[in-house]
Amino acid sequence: MDTLESQPHSTMPEPSDLPQEPPKKRGVPEGLWLKCPGCGTSVYKKEVEQRLNVCPKCDHHFYVSAADRIVQVVDDGTFEAMNEHLQPTDPLEFSDRRRYAERLVGEQKRTGLSDAAITGTGMIRARRVALAVTDSAFIMGSMGSVVGERLARLIEHATTQDLPLIIISASGGGARMHEGILSLMQMAKVSAALARYDKAGGLFISVLTNPTMGGVAASFASLGDLVFAEPKALIGFAGPRTIKATIGIELPEGFQTSEFLLEHGYIDRIVHRKHLKTEIARAIDYCGK
Repeated sequence: MDTLESQPHSTMPEPSDLPQEPPKKRGVPEGLWLKCPGCGTSVYKKEVEQRLNVCPKCDHHFYVSAADRIVQVVDDGTFEAMNEHLQPTDPLEFSDRRRYAERLVGEQKRTGLSDAAITGTGMIRARRVALAVTDSAFIMGSMGSVVGERLARLIEHATTQDLPLIIISASGGGARMHEGILSLMQMAKVSAALARYDKAGGLFISVLTNPTMGGVAASFASLGDLVFAEPKALIGFAGPRTIKATIGIELPEGFQTSEFLLEHGYIDRIVHRKHLKTEIARAIDYCGK
């Protein structure tokens, strides 16, 4: 019988012989960089934010929420919101891929907004104004009953208080189809309120941003005494792809951009985001308001 000493020894692999896991690479933390839609360059998110959400390479103007726009334009601590108690409902019990009532709740949770417009009063370079901002993040900034009512009430307040009126539009959805004719009525209602404001001698500065489309562009957004626009903003009624498919011809270069519209007399000035606050204050002074 073999002794233990005579039996072959089992060889255990040395640690160096075991398969080694490749060292984990230290990746770049998510959210530090953005890809600019304008130039395709990866840009440092913090630098973009410091430039008011504008690309440092090509000056592309990124999306800005309504709350952030108010911070950018209004003097610190002076904005007072109005008519926040007005809340959207589902009068038609509309449903497409999901019920409109459920969509509203989802949008409110996702964006922190009760609807697509914030209205109120504040100071811009120490000049008191009535201000409204729409937000494309909430159902593309479309104009439902609450958006129209908030705008109309703000315009009426500006009329009675003799305040300059500033509306910054970022609405790619036009009239909100989920509310049918009740939504379409808001175009006429807001436009009528603006007509009364104009008759009372008010100053309305409309600021068009990317995008300003549909029923918003076809009503109050185009009715300003002065119409400013951000660079390369998409502005129009139907989108360029829809128009091209409908009429079947090639559209001009830059069609429906703010630069194209300035060239054809639709807007008065293109204003870089960093200059907007100063330009609004300058216009108010120039018009004696």
